[in-house]
Amino acid sequence: MKVFISADIEGTAGIAHWNEADCTHPDWAEFRALMTAEVVAACEGARAAGATEVVIKDAHDSGRNLILDRLPDYARIVRGWSGHPDEMMFGIDETFAAALYTGYHSKAGTEVNPLAHTSNLRISRLLLNGEVASEFTFNALCAAGYGVPSVFLAGDVGMCAEARAIMVPGLAAVETLDGRGKASTSISPAWSRRLIREGVAAALSGDFAQALPAKADHYEVVIEFATPTEAYRAGWYPGAKAHGPRAVAFEHRDFSEILRALLFLKV
Repeated sequence: MKVFISADIEGTAGIAHWNEADCTHPDWAEFRALMTAEVVAACEGARAAGATEVVIKDAHDSGRNLILDRLPDYARIVRGWSGHPDEMMFGIDETFAAALYTGYHSKAGTEVNPLAHTSNLRISRLLLNGEVASEFTFNALCAAGYGVPSVFLAGDVGMCAEARAIMVPGLAAVETLDGRGKASTSISPAWSRRLIREGVAAALSGDFAQALPAKADHYEVVIEFATPTEAYRAGWYPGAKAHGPRAVAFEHRDFSEILRALLFLKV
């Protein structure tokens, strides 16, 4: 059994400030270690459920956050950014049995994590078929395009609630923190790691083959930018159209084309 892990940092237990996610700030060293520890816990849970190989996509910022020497010997790591439209899911394919997510955070425009955002801070909201969507929404649909179910997520309370709502049947989730304003209330990192280890093992030991998000016949993505100048630039992408003073829209029946467009529209 091969398992894919997409690892972010802004939903890691204990995080509360952008400095802790920024590789140029001294606070980052502690939180890259905590991010790594949650990934290792997910690996251990997968191994306990029978996984023979785990592939991890370091999916935060530079893509070079995880402390490699702490990873188990049955893991492979994808670092950096290839430029492929799968982005945070780069490396996944039809050979994987399941996808897992650690350190995931709420979407832009929500208030349950001080670090809530979607892709980057130039985007104020990202909508898919009329619903405000998170990075997880797009990543779970990306995995589903390869026939890979998303079965487990660790992240903030709002992210876990959204992930459970869009998956059929519901996926297992570990709530690491809850946010109010610029503050977060978190479980301890040790508790988070235990819950992740146990949650992944249980999720992968169950019947998860049908845990795929519902597919639509047609997709429309709308990117609302923080400034109109960003929207003007994105509007030059082939097929993109203005959608208000700070937004552009793109539609296609093939979700992989949505991912391709996003790669260029949101930079």
